[in-house]
Amino acid sequence: MKLRRILVLLCACVCIHASAHRFHAGITDISYNERTGSTEVVHTYMAHDVEALLTELYQRQFDLSDPDDRAVLRKYVEKQFWLADKDGRRLPLNWVGLTVDTDSVVVFQEAVRTPVSKIETIHDAVLSDFLPDQQNTVNLTANGSVRTFGFTSSRTELPVR
Repeated sequence: MKLRRILVLLCACVCIHASAHRFHAGITDISYNERTGSTEVVHTYMAHDVEALLTELYQRQFDLSDPDDRAVLRKYVEKQFWLADKDGRRLPLNWVGLTVDTDSVVVFQEAVRTPVSKIETIHDAVLSDFLPDQQNTVNLTANGSVRTFGFTSSRTELPVR
């Protein structure tokens, strides 16, 4: 009887954990900083999803407090997310850094001395190559208004205008 109670409790814990993470989503905010004259990009992803991606890609555990492991994530994000101008040229995005906690990974980038008005195309395939149901939302703030764009594994690039 005691073993049965333990098994029921264990199953309940597993079910709670499985149902706690039913969706996969990322949020990116793009806005112009008048003080610096740069466009700032802030991505927020679920830490569990980022860890699972990196583990799957490299077949090892990652520690995002380690500079080498942060460099791996940086390379991935820079490949999967970019902004382009009217001629289709990618706008240079500098890596500012990232913060990590138990729930989320927040990545900071900036397009130095680049106004938001130069952005014509957004490409966002972060995590959607790994998680088919990944939903990425990009909020673009320009001229006092916010426009929202949705990206999926089948829709990774959208025009801004």
